[in-house]
Amino acid sequence: MKALIVTASIVLSALLLCVAWLAFFPGDAGGPVISVAVTPPPPKPPAPPPPPKAAPAPSIDLPPGFGISPTRPQSNPGGAAGSQQQQAGTPAQPGAQGQPQPVGVQTVAVPPPVAPPPGLLPPPESETASITLVDVPVAELVEESQYGPLPKVATDGRRPIDVYARPSKYAVKAADAPPRIAVLINGMGLSDGATAEAIKDLPAPISVAYGAYGRNLQDWVEKARQEGHEVLLQIPLEPLDYPTNDPGPHTLLTTLPPEENLKRLQWLMSRFTGYVGITNLMGAKFEPTQASFVPVLEEVKARGLLFVDDGSVKDSAAGQIASTIGLDFATADVQIDAVPSPDDINKALARLEAVAKEKGSAIGIASAKPATIKALAQWAAQLQAKNIILIPVSAAIRSQRQS
Repeated sequence: MKALIVTASIVLSALLLCVAWLAFFPGDAGGPVISVAVTPPPPKPPAPPPPPKAAPAPSIDLPPGFGISPTRPQSNPGGAAGSQQQQAGTPAQPGAQGQPQPVGVQTVAVPPPVAPPPGLLPPPESETASITLVDVPVAELVEESQYGPLPKVATDGRRPIDVYARPSKYAVKAADAPPRIAVLINGMGLSDGATAEAIKDLPAPISVAYGAYGRNLQDWVEKARQEGHEVLLQIPLEPLDYPTNDPGPHTLLTTLPPEENLKRLQWLMSRFTGYVGITNLMGAKFEPTQASFVPVLEEVKARGLLFVDDGSVKDSAAGQIASTIGLDFATADVQIDAVPSPDDINKALARLEAVAKEKGSAIGIASAKPATIKALAQWAAQLQAKNIILIPVSAAIRSQRQS
């Protein structure tokens, strides 16, 4: 029985081997070929390469108001000729025409040009013409201090003497200019009546100086400027007979160290804003003392101001110091009302005219007294007939420096 089973198994295996042989190796007379094909799934298309990253923008310190903005690639409608043209400030486009351009090109977006800082006012056609002076204070010309606002030179170089001055075409020296006279009225702000009268009745080219002790000084300064008058600050300097003759608190003294005088000077400077310079009140002892006067005038120059010496101190060192440090400076040629009688005032005005004709320009100093203001108003009305021009003090000083 076992032998039968073994024999049957061998026969069956042989038959299976023959069928398999015929299926895969049919020989010459075989029928159709049977093939088994395994088709792999189609490969996935390769993912497109990521777009090239834009090169990081260079680190540039741009001026205020500038920014970095992306720009689209420019088309080239002009063909070969157009491809040769590049917009100003745009890098040349790489690659041949028709090829895609890189994405993310960056360029500096330049805004419209910013208007320059306000400059000087143009001079009027006539020196006595109505003109609107700049409003005060100009923020760029103000330094805040423990005492109050102080004048300073702006970061763009503008000085109070330039910005706050009444403009004049005679600030520049001209060989064919007629005789010119500048008048400075001291003592403004002490009497409301006299101050208002001077502002109203005197021609606009006449400059005015306010002391540090008046009331509502900033209001008076603005009223004067609204009428076209440029303004100075009058500071007290030690007289020979101090303290018997005391010009007021915060007087600059030869007995004080320079640091203390500078503190006093800054207190005086902070009483109001909008002035082109400084003039003295007294000073017969202080002005000849260079050790005391030099630091004061250096501070005046550093703050962009001029200095007018009223001419009352014959041995003043102001001129020598000013020349050494390059300060805008002048000494008054005539004190108009040193003797306040009408006849003496008229004689002083005649001397002032003579000096102007001889030197080209002259500076007179007067006080804010009703009689003086009246005499000056009458005199000024006759100057045009004499071919004499009335100019602001700042113009006289700047033209004299060019001599």
